Amino acid sequence: MIPAAVALAAILAVLPLVGLPDYFLHLGVTSLLMALSGTGWAMMGRFGLVSLGHGAFIGTAAYVMALLWNEAGLTPWLGLPIGVGAAMILAGLLGYPCFRLRVVGHYFALVTLAAGEIVRLLIVALREHTGGSLGMTPRLAPETPFWAMQFSKLGFWWMALLAWIFGLLVWWWLDRSMGSKALAAINEDQDAAASIGIHVTREKMRVTIISAGIAALGGALGAQYRLYLNPESLAGIGISLQIVFGAIAGGMYSILGPTVGAVFTIALEESLRVAFGTAFIGAAPLVYGVLLVLFILFLPRGITGLFERRK
Repeated sequence: MIPAAVALAAILAVLPLVGLPDYFLHLGVTSLLMALSGTGWAMMGRFGLVSLGHGAFIGTAAYVMALLWNEAGLTPWLGLPIGVGAAMILAGLLGYPCFRLRVVGHYFALVTLAAGEIVRLLIVALREHTGGSLGMTPRLAPETPFWAMQFSKLGFWWMALLAWIFGLLVWWWLDRSMGSKALAAINEDQDAAASIGIHVTREKMRVTIISAGIAALGGALGAQYRLYLNPESLAGIGISLQIVFGAIAGGMYSILGPTVGAVFTIALEESLRVAFGTAFIGAAPLVYGVLLVLFILFLPRGITGLFERRK
């Protein structure tokens, strides 16, 4: 899959030069940033660390970046790494007690789900700063768009592409590291892995923090691209499940799996929007839920798994 990833990156780099309409540029930017977050989630999901609360990390990074800009005038170029760092710290604070107390399986998933809801409720409670459930808009700065990280769709295409490539490089580095082998052993039998000298808590903490950081990067850039932040779409269960669905549908065991899943998810969402409009507002979550069950039962390695079997 590595050669395919390199070829895809090259194609995406030259694609805007053919003059894509704004609508397709928008879909491309959205897909790349969702793929980045999905890649981050899959880094830990493929080792049995199933999180249902990555929205907590995305919401933390996005709101920290936006608040630093709106209230302190700190450029998003600095607010973004600070926000991602805050998300990684949150992941560490959440993961350490879970791993030390051997909270695994569906219990770990429930803990992360609760964390996402806590962050969402905190954002709503701080309505004087965050706008609460109505959301907030980063302060516009048309006179200094670069300083404010407020670009055109084409500008965000290049930014999203670079961030996506960075996510793939982190995946490749993690996959080739000894930590990947250690995590695979931990996933098989945690006690046996510990008995041969693997530091279980440290390895789990490392992949969790990296996963949170990559997912938060994609989510924060997405919020900056839309110039609108809402707790439901950034920190609620909806965004967390959307990421999970994309990663599982595309194939969380392949480097390009979350990207394929993100494209599939965006295409499905747009198709449902065109087909139902406002007549069936709950169409997307309902279809996501049904398809997620079908993928888990009949296609556990996702769409990319079909191509892997043919080799």
